[in-house]
Amino acid sequence: MNPKVDFYFDKDKKWQAEIKKLRTIILDCQLSEELKWGCPCYTFEKSNIVLIHVFKEYCAVLFFKGALLKDTNGVLIQQTENVQSARQMRFTNVKEVTKLAKTLKAYIYEAVEAEEAGLEVKLKTTAEFKIPEEFQNQLDKKYCIEKSV
Repeated sequence: MNPKVDFYFDKDKKWQAEIKKLRTIILDCQLSEELKWGCPCYTFEKSNIVLIHVFKEYCAVLFFKGALLKDTNGVLIQQTENVQSARQMRFTNVKEVTKLAKTLKAYIYEAVEAEEAGLEVKLKTTAEFKIPEEFQNQLDKKYCIEKSV
């Protein structure tokens, strides 16, 4: 346990029991604990593997390269359609954390294996993203105004 991270587990009263349990499970996988982006981040040989973070309606473990995981238990969530690499495992109570502890550990070990193998998520190019029509219209207007000046 990294004392610099301790404050995180004391500040959030709503998810305190859940994130403390998650911390114990993750540290049991022999990862290093660091503070990154204001959250507990767990690394393997200086590579980010998972992050614990809380939201209003749930707490979660975020796998940085979750898209590479097989997710045989169907528990990983892609936060939005544009998130390419990361995947979350969400929890709303300690019972869920306890029930999914083995799965969480298995996914962590799989994530470490992917890191050791040097696997990378193939990211889309900027051109492959769909541009919302409203935004494209604004770009077109701006472009036309600038061209006519």
